[in-house]
Amino acid sequence: MFTPLLRGWHSESATNLPLQICLYFNLYFFPFWWACEVIILELKNQVLSSSYHIVLCVLLTLISLVEVIRLDLGYIGTLQEKVPELAGFWLLNLLLQIPVTLFGCCDQQLMVLPLRYGVNLVFMAFLFIETVLTVSRLCSMGH
Repeated sequence: MFTPLLRGWHSESATNLPLQICLYFNLYFFPFWWACEVIILELKNQVLSSSYHIVLCVLLTLISLVEVIRLDLGYIGTLQEKVPELAGFWLLNLLLQIPVTLFGCCDQQLMVLPLRYGVNLVFMAFLFIETVLTVSRLCSMGH
């Protein structure tokens, strides 16, 4: 009955819903992550050397700036189906966010507190899931 109306209509949804959901939750998790990192950095201020404290402040600033750009590229890439933005999102994940966050989780001089470990674990989970979903999306867009 409805087939004549739908004949020739082969529109696929090009947005990747799991990636979009992950980006959505990451967007709301990031301010919580940032607040926890600032609180932990302030708590460790007396214990860390001044040079190491400066390095951590620079890393937190770098992660924050890259995260804002990364999330924006991810939203543009998935919602508007733009391959360059999605590839930029993937590269920022792979080359900047994952290594810097792993440094924050694994560096023994930082005296990783349970709060920092837990928050960074969730952040890393977002990064890894988004990286895998982005690769699958980029491969499907290439066909």
